[in-house]
Amino acid sequence: MATTNGHTAISAVDAAAEERRRLHHESDVLIVGAGVLGSALAVALGRQGRSVLLLESSLKEPDRIIGELLQPGGVQALEQLGLRDCLEGIDAVPVRGYHVSYQGDTVDIPYPKETPSSPAPEGRAFHHGRFIMKLREAAMACPNVTVVEAKAMELVTCSFNDNVLGVKTVTKDGKTDCYFADLTVVADGYASKFRKGHHEYSPKVRSKFFGLELIDAALPKPFHGHILLNSETPPVLLYQIGTHETRILVDIPENLPSATVEKGGVKGHLRNVILPSLPKGAQGPFLQALEKGQMRSMPNSFLPASTNKTPGLIMLGDALNMRHPLTGGGMTVAFSDVVVIRDVLSPENVPNLADTKKVLKQMEVFHWKRKHGSSVINILSMALYSLFAAGNPNLKVLQRGCFRYFQLGITKGPVSLLAGIIKEPLVLFWHFFSVAFLSLWVLFRESALYMLPFFPFQSISVFVTACVVIFPYIYMELLK
Repeated sequence: MATTNGHTAISAVDAAAEERRRLHHESDVLIVGAGVLGSALAVALGRQGRSVLLLESSLKEPDRIIGELLQPGGVQALEQLGLRDCLEGIDAVPVRGYHVSYQGDTVDIPYPKETPSSPAPEGRAFHHGRFIMKLREAAMACPNVTVVEAKAMELVTCSFNDNVLGVKTVTKDGKTDCYFADLTVVADGYASKFRKGHHEYSPKVRSKFFGLELIDAALPKPFHGHILLNSETPPVLLYQIGTHETRILVDIPENLPSATVEKGGVKGHLRNVILPSLPKGAQGPFLQALEKGQMRSMPNSFLPASTNKTPGLIMLGDALNMRHPLTGGGMTVAFSDVVVIRDVLSPENVPNLADTKKVLKQMEVFHWKRKHGSSVINILSMALYSLFAAGNPNLKVLQRGCFRYFQLGITKGPVSLLAGIIKEPLVLFWHFFSVAFLSLWVLFRESALYMLPFFPFQSISVFVTACVVIFPYIYMELLK
């Protein structure tokens, strides 16, 4: 009977909290954005007994590129959150490593086994929208979470102390309203309307990914992400996202000579430069997709995280921190952040989320603790993009050295860093400068005799370039 009474009491409390959310629009936590991070966070906090309101401007299935490949480290974080089943029933494709092509040469980089007898880790690739809908279903199934379709327009602040109290919203039929909580979480993505004034930095766009969906493309290495490198053009990614669908992402920086208006713009670049460089089994489907004209783009941005300092408000996901999507690390960082913040803001650490001083103190803890999962992925994504895009001769030397490094079979450490399995910055530092020194050796071996007197100057220039590539990101990610 005591147990039954206990469950009855809990149910009564839950019912009262649900009524408070539904009728009075009040909760412990208000999350703006039911995307990857927002939905997972709603479930994580709801399962801790927090009363959660989750707002999303449209509950239709999203249709976008990017956010389609989850690294093994992200799968592990999803398992920690008890959301592993969200990868089921969406035609997700296993990802077992990478197939890298560089000017006609190829190398396979599988995800490494922890022990010879253990299974190799796997990532997953899928249609972004299908995965999001599964995460939202999990949020809707959580008794402590109420999902509301409404667009957050502006923050509601206290007139006395500027504490954030909630948000003003508008529905599709134009009705305005307000939602309130002890803690408001902004997780509204890369184009966050609430970032300005509450974040120390602004996003810096490095390039754009232009994406097409290929039907029944035949890739050289099934169940692997494909990276196509060429010293003359930025990188191209291909990975299967369904039984019949393959995503191709073509990186195009601003002012790319082969994508000028005179040469046919982006479509001219895709047709004249990218098409001939693709694997034979992908060329036909690529041309068909290009002729259908269903190309979409996404900016590739870098945004270092800053400490949340606004009472009553925290920013997470791409609203807080972004990196180049070349390595597919964004969702891994997001789920890892949810794991960390779930623990940092647990009822044991913060009994009352209205205690803004305690919350802000814990957010400082979160800022530094999350770096264990995010810093390596962020640094690696930006450094690899610099090498793979190869915008100057020194970077082309480093690009060549990077591929030779993989050809030597030194792949376990680098791909474990990329996969979110190894999270140690020192390991990244070691491999990056090992690549740099190998690049100098390759440069020496390939130099003509008459160029050897200039080699010391070239080597210093290449090494300085390597330092310029990585140290600013090390500083921003590990020391700020």
